[in-house]
Amino acid sequence: MTSKFSSKEIHFLKTDPDNFNFKPPEMYFSDLLLTKTIQIKAFEKRLSEAKIPGEKFLCAVIQISPDASESIQEKAKDTFETTFNSFLDNKRGIWENLNETSFVLAFWDYVSVEKASQLMVSLKDKISAALKADILIGIAKFPFHDFSKSQTFANALKAIDHAAFFGSDSLIHFDATSLNISADRLFGLNKYDMAIKEYQKGLEIEPSDINLINSLGVCFGIMGELDKAKLEFKKAMKIKPNELMVIYNIGLLYQIEGNIDKAIIYLRKAHGIKPSAFEVELLLGHLLIKKELPDQAIPHLEKAGQVNPKSGLAFRMKGEIYLVDNLPEKASHEFNKAIKLNPSDAISLSGYARSLDLQEKNLKIALTFAKNSIVIEPDNQLFKKRLETILRKIEAGTIVEDTIKTA
Repeated sequence: MTSKFSSKEIHFLKTDPDNFNFKPPEMYFSDLLLTKTIQIKAFEKRLSEAKIPGEKFLCAVIQISPDASESIQEKAKDTFETTFNSFLDNKRGIWENLNETSFVLAFWDYVSVEKASQLMVSLKDKISAALKADILIGIAKFPFHDFSKSQTFANALKAIDHAAFFGSDSLIHFDATSLNISADRLFGLNKYDMAIKEYQKGLEIEPSDINLINSLGVCFGIMGELDKAKLEFKKAMKIKPNELMVIYNIGLLYQIEGNIDKAIIYLRKAHGIKPSAFEVELLLGHLLIKKELPDQAIPHLEKAGQVNPKSGLAFRMKGEIYLVDNLPEKASHEFNKAIKLNPSDAISLSGYARSLDLQEKNLKIALTFAKNSIVIEPDNQLFKKRLETILRKIEAGTIVEDTIKTA
């Protein structure tokens, strides 16, 4: 068989497949740390130079809902300044606008963090009432852990990204999850070295956080540092032995290393925990094909196709099994579904052509699909052989027709 993985469908799991309740923000404030805008630099400078009694402060990043009308956005700055000055004066805090709808402030001279946090809630309510708009806030305190003043500002930017996952009217204090979200963002931007530092910093705050440990392992895995990845996954398993994403990731790691038997053991364990996880069923089906156990693979591929009917890979794998089992009608049905989902799937194009050939029907259609597979993979010898077989049959049929016509 020619089954191979599509990187878009087979990958490490960074979150539990069940946890898709939160919608990520359209715009990440933490991205501003990568570009270092004038406003970011200006506030960092002012914060570093500010004389803060007691060396403690709260930093907050505030966003007026981007969905607010233009008239509301236009008066946002004046409203923010008026509200800020009604709570605090310039001796107790500083602020800066980051853009038309977003602001950052730092304030000090408070009795306790709890009192300061209550003040932030009041500030949020007052701005929201004045503008009749949702207000999103991320807060970070100093001192905390070993973060510097400028890093506390960065933490507030990460906290508002964290808050955005809960909707446009949320307030979140910076924590290890904020770092996980920031690291995930860097991971998504292919900035793996930076992501690793964020995950590790999060683990300094929450050493037993499964998501952070697993995500760090995934990052190492993507970078090809498989031993480090395995170390993190094993660490996560000790904390939570039945965590599906971790067990799956270890199985995938063994598959990458070529240890198919061990990979199957872990994937079967994952299947036992949840028999309807798409990634588990797809990878397990693939590995059972490699072990020449197609009858065992089919149920897993069937389940994968049911869970995610937009996955062409599950249908293609079934098509290949039926092709080998000399069930061309079934094979053509599966390949046809795979091609509809991915018209550039060369394996399914060639497989579909072969299944039609074996049924001795629609050879001209088969020829078109066979040619298309060669266009995509011109060096594939199996595809060429199938194309040649179809061409010979068509030529033979043409000769017979010509003979009958001239007889």
